[in-house]
Amino acid sequence: MKNKTVLITGAAKNIGAAIAEELHSCGMNVIVHYNNSEEEARELVKKLNGNRHDSAISIKADLEKEDHYIPLVNTALNFKGHIDVLINNASAFYQTSLNNLNIKQWNELININLKAPLFISQLAAKSLGESKGCIINITDIHASNPLKDHTIYCISKAGLVTLTKSLAKELAPNIRVNGISPGAITWPNNMDNKTKENIINQTILKKKGNAEDIAKTIVFLINDADYITGQILNVDGGKTLLT
Repeated sequence: MKNKTVLITGAAKNIGAAIAEELHSCGMNVIVHYNNSEEEARELVKKLNGNRHDSAISIKADLEKEDHYIPLVNTALNFKGHIDVLINNASAFYQTSLNNLNIKQWNELININLKAPLFISQLAAKSLGESKGCIINITDIHASNPLKDHTIYCISKAGLVTLTKSLAKELAPNIRVNGISPGAITWPNNMDNKTKENIINQTILKKKGNAEDIAKTIVFLINDADYITGQILNVDGGKTLLT
């Protein structure tokens, strides 16, 4: 993995930042995409470059806007001349109950969660193919078992699952494409302790995961999974076995 370059969308904080730090520790050059989290992105890049000079940059792009896709990928390519791994991690998540959902919510959730991964993958495919690289999409266990009152979000993640499998067929044999479906890894800011406890009790392992669990799975898919493509790995403590 040393000297290879990874573009991670939504990498300024939370799961994305953990992925960035883990891959950087494995020797990869890291491109941290962000939209609103500029301060966090700059601090992360400063930390990574402090550990290894000229090994990380940050790029701002609004993934809801399609005219931001080409500049994002071109700037990423200009960093080291190639993209070896693309991780479509950026995601919008909020409730959209049927009585209140609207077109603006549809456009935001579909564009960020599904449209952007498709077209960024398209733009990066040439470089990924030349290096026999891979794409990893961060999906959600609720893509197959929808979360109540989150219709648009679940549609977007179900589409991302299908996109993963479609790209795996179309980009083979030079590019592997897989997905990771996180379970209880991070909590929404407004979630109460009782709800958190109920979710944990729905897992077989009876515990919450963490961002490092996702990051380590990504290392496996990049470095040790040469014969795996078109697959969705659930990192959920066994929750999907009980639902």
